[in-house]
Amino acid sequence: MLLERIVARFDEAAGASDARAVGAPRLHIELVDPHPPGAGRIWRRAQSPLLKLNSMARDVTVFTDDSCTIDGPIRPGPSLIEWAEAWRDGRLTDSGPGVEIDDEVAEAEARGLRGDSFPTRRLHSYYLAWFFRRTVTGAPPGVTVRWRADTVASVRSGATHTVVLASGLELESDVVVHALGHTGREPDAATADLIGAARRERLQYVPPAFTADADLTQLGAGDDVIVRGMGLAAVDLVVLLTQGRGGRFVGAGERLRYVPSGREPRLHLGSRRGVPYRSKVSSALRGEAPQREVLTPAAIAELVARPALIDFETDVWPLIAAELLHGHYRELFTGHADRVVGDWASFRAVLRSHAWDDPALLEAIAAAVPDPLDRFDVASLDRPLAGTRFVDRDDAHDRVREHIVTDLHLRTAPERSAAQGVFFAALLSYLALADIPAERWNERSRAVSLPVRWHTFFSYVASGPPAHRLAEFLALADAGVLRFLGPEVDVRVDPGRGFVASSPRVPGETVARSLVDAWLPGSGAALSDNPVLRALARQQGSHERVLTDADGRVLAADGSPTASVFALGPFTSLPESGAFTRPGSNALSLRQTDRIAGAIIDSVVALVSLA
Repeated sequence: MLLERIVARFDEAAGASDARAVGAPRLHIELVDPHPPGAGRIWRRAQSPLLKLNSMARDVTVFTDDSCTIDGPIRPGPSLIEWAEAWRDGRLTDSGPGVEIDDEVAEAEARGLRGDSFPTRRLHSYYLAWFFRRTVTGAPPGVTVRWRADTVASVRSGATHTVVLASGLELESDVVVHALGHTGREPDAATADLIGAARRERLQYVPPAFTADADLTQLGAGDDVIVRGMGLAAVDLVVLLTQGRGGRFVGAGERLRYVPSGREPRLHLGSRRGVPYRSKVSSALRGEAPQREVLTPAAIAELVARPALIDFETDVWPLIAAELLHGHYRELFTGHADRVVGDWASFRAVLRSHAWDDPALLEAIAAAVPDPLDRFDVASLDRPLAGTRFVDRDDAHDRVREHIVTDLHLRTAPERSAAQGVFFAALLSYLALADIPAERWNERSRAVSLPVRWHTFFSYVASGPPAHRLAEFLALADAGVLRFLGPEVDVRVDPGRGFVASSPRVPGETVARSLVDAWLPGSGAALSDNPVLRALARQQGSHERVLTDADGRVLAADGSPTASVFALGPFTSLPESGAFTRPGSNALSLRQTDRIAGAIIDSVVALVSLA
């Protein structure tokens, strides 16, 4: 996406009169990536066809559109579903280079893809590869792009930059852009201790990793495996160890049933919350359009204008929680008026007169909302099992299963569209926080609250798995392949026994010879397994993240922005924009890539002028 914006910005600059004054500008881009461009590592074609996006085909685009508030040119293109429809109709060659889907399974999927389908990563790789080819072949005269299937080993900077590749080749460059996405990470102390203990006790341990890259062959048929984490990485893990080993699902809906192959391990899942990420919402809004009512531009401006640094927990979280309440009840009162007492204007006043966690608000909600399933509480959304003590491990398993059944109903039944109101409130809050400059946050917020507390909460609420994945969890639980351990799960190594999982709220223990930590490695730069990121972090004082200005320029050790080194991705201090881009949403990712591309082209033009 950054490449497309660079090309678009350069084309615009080359056509401007001031650019023509310095001669015919030329731009050559060396794209260094060991994986095919477009899809890259995460969305590469060479992975299991069972792994899917957790976004619907209609909600994925890589193109700017009229909703984008950007300085660069708008260059629209098809969303993922529109691309598939154009491919089916043979229209892709009319608007750019065509694409050949050379896999029978992917081709069948493309022919049957609907807007509400959750595509496989393999099919998505064709869309991204087509996007890359279209960007390159549609570049204006004077722009060339070359992909090198290699890895950058180091960067030496002086008047220009020498980019040293793992193959030994050295590239001279005026500008360097680090756009690496998620990288691996050197083990932290806890992970290193587990690796060492597992080796001594001859246990099987799979540390945090991108699931498609993890070695799961060590997890044998019938083995008891403790799985920590119940997010998207855990969902992928379950898919690969069940369907990926020959098991199959039969039936549909409440009658979905899993037929084991006999090659599956027995999976024991637990986490801090004890429940999976919330299902993707599939209901449609019936009431008033979503809008920011609490975390408004005026509220953001007021926070930024205050002299003190902003603290997420005390200054921002209460506003987000109130925004979520407004999102839920706006949709309930304006879309389902027959299920409430009073009107939205009156109840909005009730929300505004109470703090989000005021016990009196729960009483007011109960008086206005007769059906308990229509009531919404932010604390219960975040920690649905908080305060619950379980009789035994079976009780914990059954309670988690009941939670999943209820969650699926609330987030997929058409009459429960208030969940969609919560989703849009979370999304609007996410976008709103991007308007707060990085330097205005205090250290606790930058280091912990934003990358951990907020990002994890947002993913849990708004970026969970498709509903059918959680329905599959239920079928796997009924088949005895999957067990739920409950909340606050802790794992230790007991010499002679193995890994022992326990919870202070669940009597008993679960003992296994195998453990999987099912989450991505942290996105920090200082401990990245990428030597270039580690070098950047050292130059800045070994920060967890590479510090940049708002335009993506990497900051020097003294805090000043460099003129020709840029960085974009989860390892930087920029607001996280890695979620898929929804068409018509003025997406943060498009605004961010356009702004950084503009700064890159300004740097290039300045270099040409000096020359």
